[in-house]
Amino acid sequence: MLHIVVLKSLAHFTPARIVHLIMNTYRRSRNISFGILCLWMFLSTCVLQCQEIAPLVGEAPSDRAQGQSAGTGSSVQRDVSLRQLPRNFISDQKDLWFFPGQLAQGRHWLPTVAVVGTTAGLLAADPHDVSYFRRTSSFHGFNHAFSGKVTALEIGIVPASFYLLGLARKDSYSGKTALFAGEAVADSLVLYAVINAATRRLRPSDIAPQGPFNDTFFRAHNAVFSHSFPSGHTTAAFSVATVFAIRHRSHRWVPWVAYGVAGIIGFSRVTLQSHFPADVFLGAALGYSISRFNVLWVH
Repeated sequence: MLHIVVLKSLAHFTPARIVHLIMNTYRRSRNISFGILCLWMFLSTCVLQCQEIAPLVGEAPSDRAQGQSAGTGSSVQRDVSLRQLPRNFISDQKDLWFFPGQLAQGRHWLPTVAVVGTTAGLLAADPHDVSYFRRTSSFHGFNHAFSGKVTALEIGIVPASFYLLGLARKDSYSGKTALFAGEAVADSLVLYAVINAATRRLRPSDIAPQGPFNDTFFRAHNAVFSHSFPSGHTTAAFSVATVFAIRHRSHRWVPWVAYGVAGIIGFSRVTLQSHFPADVFLGAALGYSISRFNVLWVH
């Protein structure tokens, strides 16, 4: 009975209305907790609506998963559970670190060259781009709403909410979506940590306002991690966004919202002067690629 009341209440929160509510909240107030609550309600509504539609058309969650897997062109559907997570994680890491071997065999050259080339181009432009954000105060309110702690909480609360909802509703599809998202974040952050520790790039905020911004790699000595290249927040955000965008793409607005929120989080890392644009782009590329190809096996 309780879930019927909740569904009727959330039925009033259409995607357009929730986005409008969030924007009005941002303009009128800087109450971050309310903005996070709206985001949670928005994504929870997506799950509830998905599960309400399935019984009406006679489609079980497992059938829906198989149909979505087939729609992507993948011939193998991967499974996940709490017990399988460690084994999946080890398998993912093996594939990630042996990826250069696939390049040596002539595979995946086109996307690799595209990512490396774009990152190189942004690295060349970084000294010119970042100086603008050091001078302007136009993003003060935006930065307050999307601080590092707030965005980290937003990234974590979405999979956690889906998992709890899946348990409460005995919905394995939502629970597995959350587990896939957690697996993707774990995979991505391991690769991020290694690159971050190896490159030791200074953050823009660590550099004097007048620069120079063109000599930033291998210069940070404040910690083992927590450097600039790539962006950890963006990597995690796009890892989660890609899982939800693929597994709930039957609702056409879900990929737009998922990648839109991840993109805003990535942009906030530049305006906050925590990262250069190249850091954000590479983080997004890593998060997307790992979730799509290593975790979900979508090719």
